[in-house]
Amino acid sequence: MKTLGIVVLALGIIMTIFTGFNVITKEKVVDVGPLEINKEEKTPIYWSPITGGILIVAGAIILVAGRKNT
Repeated sequence: MKTLGIVVLALGIIMTIFTGFNVITKEKVVDVGPLEINKEEKTPIYWSPITGGILIVAGAIILVAGRKNT
């Protein structure tokens, strides 16, 4: 339980600090013989910092519950 609590807590802190990232996908537009044209598209993925806060609280609860059981 202690390891799970630490992982959830760390994930919550990271999600609170970094509220998103971009995923870059490549799409082949034209492929004619030796000529190849690709298009890069950035797809943003965002989440609320509240989600990170909830994970921080959940991680702390898991840590406290794990200590009471042992």
